[in-house]
Formats: sequence, C-alpha cells, structure tokens
Amino acid sequence: MEAFELAGLLRDYCEHLETRNFASGTVRNAKLYIGGFADWLGERGVEDARLVTKPMLERYQRHLFRYRKKNGEPLSFGNQHVRLTTIRGFFKWLCRRDVLLANPAADLEMPKVGQRLPKAVLTAREVEQVLNVPDLSTPVGVRNRAILETLYSSGIRRKELANLRLDDVDLERGTVLVRKGKGDKDRLLPLGRRAAAWVRKYVEEARGQIAFKDGDKALFLSNSGIPITPGILGNLVRSLVAKAEIGKTGSCHLFRHAMATLMLEGGADLRHVQEMLGHARLNTTEIYTHVSIGKLIEAHRLSHPAEARGLE
Repeated sequence: MEAFELAGLLRDYCEHLETRNFASGTVRNAKLYIGGFADWLGERGVEDARLVTKPMLERYQRHLFRYRKKNGEPLSFGNQHVRLTTIRGFFKWLCRRDVLLANPAADLEMPKVGQRLPKAVLTAREVEQVLNVPDLSTPVGVRNRAILETLYSSGIRRKELANLRLDDVDLERGTVLVRKGKGDKDRLLPLGRRAAAWVRKYVEEARGQIAFKDGDKALFLSNSGIPITPGILGNLVRSLVAKAEIGKTGSCHLFRHAMATLMLEGGADLRHVQEMLGHARLNTTEIYTHVSIGKLIEAHRLSHPAEARGLE
C-alpha cells in the first residue's frame, strides 16, 4: 500500500519535475492541484493510486465545476482545465513508471476553454494621454513616465518589470533583458528610443533622489525607495490610467495589449509579436489579430458598397 500511496507518489512526481528543470510554476501547480485532488479522494477513503478510476475523475471534474471561491465566484474554465491537465500528467507519469497498468485519466474529456478578447484595448491616442499624466517636475513623476514607457515599448509583464535590475537594461543598444519570465524563460526585448530616453532620464536624474540606500540594484524603486513590488506597480499604473480619464480601466496589461494590437495593425509579423510577449504558443498571440481591427474597419468603410456609396 505505501508504495502506491498518493501523497508519497506526489512527492516523487514533484521531485521528478524539479530534477527535469520544469518551471517553478509547474511544480507549484502540481503540489497544489494534485494535492487538492488527493485530499478530495482522501475524504472519500481513497489513498491508493491503484483505486482511482475514470468515474472518480469525472466526479471530481463536476466538483470543480460546482466549486465556489471565497468571493462566491466559480473557477474559470481555464483554471479547471489547468487543474485537470496537471492531474492527467501525473497519472501519465505513474503509468510510465509502471505504478499503474492503465491511465484512468487518459480519456477524460477536458473543459473547452474559449479565448477571450481583452476587455479594453487602448488606442495610440489613449496611450499618449496616459503617458502624459505623470508630473515630470518630480522624481516620482519621471519614474512613473519611465515605467509607462517601458510597459508600452516592450509589452513586458507587471512582475517582469518589477524584477528588472539596473544591468538588465542596455540603453545604448536599446534592449531589456527579462530574466526568468513566465515559464522561467529569459528573453531579450527591444526598448524603443523614446522609452530608453525616459529610462535614462530616470536613472540619471531621479532614481538617486528616490533610493533609500545606495547599492540597491533594482531598476524601479517605490516611493519609499525600496524595490517596487508587482502589487504596488499594479496599483500605481491603475491610478495613472484613472487620472487620464479615457473612459477605460485597467493596469499594466493594458499596455501589453496595446503594444501587441498596435504593432499588428502597423504590419508586424505575428511571430515577432509572439516573441516579444513571451507566448509559448502562437495561438495565444493570435487573439490579438481579432482585436487589431482598425485596418479592417477602414477597408470596410472604403470598399463595402453601402459604405463607399454612402447608402443608408
């Protein structure tokens, strides 16, 4: 029984993932999601992996569908999909190790996950309105402008920007190095001339006035002079967007969406945008082709008979 106990097998599986250099998020998901399934089974008297059946997995799938978080919201279909995919990978590994003769999760039907369009996408004019919000007469204002320009130019994620160090930005070459982004992958991104100029101004003129102590290597510092956190960064950008009074709400991801959409409208290759966004799969980036309809609207206006002839 002990050799087939789910708790012990989960520990072995997580160790396997770590030794294979899987992303820390993958290991964390395995511990959390497979552990949650094991707890659910344990409440029903099942602790032996050999006793797990497809009907049990289907029942757990229904449990996830009905589950409600503390705020009363259900789990998204995307989250349900990730949980079940993680569990299915665990049982596949058990079969490869000959712990199980057959995989009870092999034919489990996964919830269909639709790709949702971003709730709000900024136009180029709206981006400029937000960029003009910071008070450039103050060190914090210069920092805020540099943050916004970096988000817009590179499409970097909130956590990735918060983790930037001074030596990750090459202002001469116009590049920014993202270390251990999503999936624990590094990537080198272009930083436009305007963004680089604002980062230079921040580093040379403002950062020293904000810093709490010398020697801190974080690029962007909070108002208290310590490395900025993703949470503080998100609240800061959300506040700047609100002050712009553009009728849209959001935070750092607004600039990521805007960069991708506007680059595609400007003729950028989809794969180049994929590389900048750090998407593992091209179909994740393709969602922005549905958002970037500016040229399509213009083509429709110029060529559709009812539009071109001014018919009503």
